[in-house]
Amino acid sequence: MDEIIIVESDPHWQTQFVEEATNVRKALGNALTVAIEHIGSTAIPGLAAKPIIDLLVGVHSLELAQNAISALEAIEYVYWAEDPRPGRMFFVKGMPPFGRQRTHHLHMVELTSEFWEERLLFRNYLRSHPDQVQRYEVLKRCLANHFKSDREAYTQGKTEYVQSIVAKARQSIDSYKFL
Repeated sequence: MDEIIIVESDPHWQTQFVEEATNVRKALGNALTVAIEHIGSTAIPGLAAKPIIDLLVGVHSLELAQNAISALEAIEYVYWAEDPRPGRMFFVKGMPPFGRQRTHHLHMVELTSEFWEERLLFRNYLRSHPDQVQRYEVLKRCLANHFKSDREAYTQGKTEYVQSIVAKARQSIDSYKFL
């Protein structure tokens, strides 16, 4: 079973991200990989989270990135070809049905994509707004208790909140443009 478990914030998550980003960059090479960012709840200091490190890998072309599947499989990522979200290649390291706990999610997107922009806006806004971190944690814990083994429902339950934060972050950026 792939149960949703929220744990207290761990200062080692940043180190785990750096180590894994190094492994991913070695596997993919600099020609394909333009940037790798730490996203998701483990990228926000002080926020309780599922202990899964999310890597956002920016590439120039998802079409060319199709050639990277075997390189990521070689470092134990499983490609989810049926991912319903367009404009992204999604990989998981550690697959519970095979007796392993999830440890990493890798989201490969084009640098110009909305997915890239929104994930960084969300992360950066929460990093600078501790009051929102507390609100988000309460929501996550509530959803995890309610949807203990339903990842899709858990994720869907966060959507409205995430969208509201992205909108606030965009508004914040827009207000600086006029200064």
